[in-house]
Amino acid sequence: MAKSNKKTRFSPKLHIKKGDKVRVTAGAYKGVEGEVLEVFPDKNRAIVEEVNVVKKHTKASGDNPGGINEVPAPVHVSNLMLIDPKTGEPTRIGRKEVDGKIVRYSKKSGEIIK
Repeated sequence: MAKSNKKTRFSPKLHIKKGDKVRVTAGAYKGVEGEVLEVFPDKNRAIVEEVNVVKKHTKASGDNPGGINEVPAPVHVSNLMLIDPKTGEPTRIGRKEVDGKIVRYSKKSGEIIK
């Protein structure tokens, strides 16, 4: 069965955002912590600093000398857990309404995450 290229109307709500501190829970980089640099909600992936580093060959141009560079590749968000700002441990995320706004909170400590 071929994969469909049809775009979905809504992108899924993810438990992580750009700038969050996360820990990798599976794969070759299991246990590594880093900051989320970019999130791709339509693909359920995120780029985390110093995680899943691959070598990328770039062609030389006027302002770029080219060569082989190491860049972080995207990781699936199911392999990431947010670090609780209070305890420093990985935690699950919940959502609740506070003052008319929906905010994320840590399931472990109950603290609201920015």
